[in-house]
Amino acid sequence: MKLVRTVGALSVVGFAAVSGQAALAAESGWYLGGGAGLSQANIADERIRNQLSGAGLTMTSIDDDDRDFGFKLFGGYKFNKNFAVEGGYFNLGEFGFTANTTGGTYTGTGKFQGLNLDAIGILPITEKFSAFGRVGYIYTETKDTFTGTGNGISVAAANPDPDKKAGNYKYGLGVQYDFTQALGLRVEWERYRVNDAVGNKGDIDMGLIGLVYTFGAKPAARAATPPPPAYVAPVAAAPVLIIVPEVRTQQYCSILDIQFEVNKNTVQRESEEKLDKVVTFMRKYPDTTAVIEGHTDEVGTSADNMLLSQRRAEGVVNYLASRGIARSRLQAVGYGETRPIADNSTQVGKRLNRRINAIIACATDIEGIVPAPARITMALEMEFDTDSASIRQQDREGLLKVANFLKANPRVTATVEGHTSNQQGTAAQAMQLSQRRAENVVNALVNLGVARTRLSAAGFGETRRFAYNTSAEGRQENRRINIILDFPN
Repeated sequence: MKLVRTVGALSVVGFAAVSGQAALAAESGWYLGGGAGLSQANIADERIRNQLSGAGLTMTSIDDDDRDFGFKLFGGYKFNKNFAVEGGYFNLGEFGFTANTTGGTYTGTGKFQGLNLDAIGILPITEKFSAFGRVGYIYTETKDTFTGTGNGISVAAANPDPDKKAGNYKYGLGVQYDFTQALGLRVEWERYRVNDAVGNKGDIDMGLIGLVYTFGAKPAARAATPPPPAYVAPVAAAPVLIIVPEVRTQQYCSILDIQFEVNKNTVQRESEEKLDKVVTFMRKYPDTTAVIEGHTDEVGTSADNMLLSQRRAEGVVNYLASRGIARSRLQAVGYGETRPIADNSTQVGKRLNRRINAIIACATDIEGIVPAPARITMALEMEFDTDSASIRQQDREGLLKVANFLKANPRVTATVEGHTSNQQGTAAQAMQLSQRRAENVVNALVNLGVARTRLSAAGFGETRRFAYNTSAEGRQENRRINIILDFPN
C-alpha cells in the first residue's frame, strides 16, 4: 500500500482519563489522560497507478478509505508551569484503497499503532486556559494487507501481509482548559511521520479531544496556616487571646515590614518609629493580635539563619512588650531563609530578605477611629480578574467605608497602592496595570465625596507580592489594593 503525505483533521469524541484521588493541579506533578478523534491519511493514488502499470495493468478508478477513528493513552510529569515530558500508546487506525483495473481489483490496507515519548512546552494564557506544543519520538508498528481479484492477484501475491517496525518523529499543537485545577479538557492536533511496510513514508494527522487528570495537588485554602514556630514568647498574666496567623480573614488589616542589616537582630532607630505606630494601632484595638515573622537572606547555614530569624522576631516582640503591649497578644516565628521575597544573588535582594513582617490581626471596621500620629496600611480585600483593572460591584461597600472614614477625618490623606500577580506580560505592563487599578480606586473614592487633593495613586506591579504566586489563590491575593492612611502630626 502506498500511503500518505499530509492532511488536516477534525476532533470528534472525548476519551475519559483515568480517575484517582481528587486534588488541585500543582505547578509540577504526575498526570494521566487520554484522547480520541479522527485520523486521516492521504493515499498516494498516483504511486498505486504506476505500480499497477508496471505489472501490465491499467487502473480505471480507485476508492480511498483515508479516514478512521484514532486514540491515545498517555502519562506524563510536569516539571513546572512551562515544561512537561509525556509518554504513551497511540493507535492511528486503519486506512486502505481499492483499485479497479481492466483485469481485476487490487486492494490494500494498513494499520498503524505504537509508542511515543514527547517533550511539551506550555504557555499559560489565563488561570484556567493554556496552549502547548509538542515534539517527540515515535516507534510505530505497521501491518499491511494486500489482496486482489483477476490479474490483481499477481500484484499482491509477492508478500500479501507485510509488516514493519520503525522509529520516526511526531509534533503537534493544542490547548487545555481546566474545569478544576485537577481535571482539564484538551483539544489538540498531531502529525505522525510513519513508514508503511513496503518502503513508503508519509504523514498521518490526528485531531483529538480528551481529558487529563493531575495527581498529588492539594486544595488551596484562603488563609494558609504557618508551620509551628520554633519558639513562642512567654505569656504574661493577661486574658488569653487567639493569635491570628494570617491577615486575609477580615477586611482591614495592618502589615509591618522592616529590614535588618547583615547578620543583625537588633531593631534600628529608624524602625522604632514604625513599631511605635503598630503600638498605637494595637492600643486602639485591644482585641487585635500579631504574629511577628523573622526572615533572613541565604548567607550562612540554614540552621544559623533559622536561629537568627527567630532572634529578630523575638527582638521585635520584646520591643512591643516594652511599650505596653501584652505578650499574650504577640507571637514570634522564625522562617530563616525559607521565604525570600527578592533574588538573593543581588545585594538589594539580600537586603529585602533580611526583614521582619508583622501580621496584625484585622480590626472589624475603621469607622470612628480618632486619628493618631501614625501611618497605617489598610489592606483592602479587593479581587481583580487577570489583566483587569475593573472594580467589582461587591467591593464598593468596602470603598464606601473608607470614604466615610476619610470624610469624617478631613486632615487624613491616603495613598492607594495597586499590585499585580505574575500575570503574563512584561514588568512594565504589570506596572501599568497596577497603576490603573490604583487610579480606578481613587476615582471611586472621589465619586463617593473624597477630595482628589487628599488622594494619590501608585502602582507597584508584581514587585511587592503578598503571597506566593505558585497557586491560583496566591496569585489572586497578589492582585490587591493597599490604602496607606497618613495621619497628621
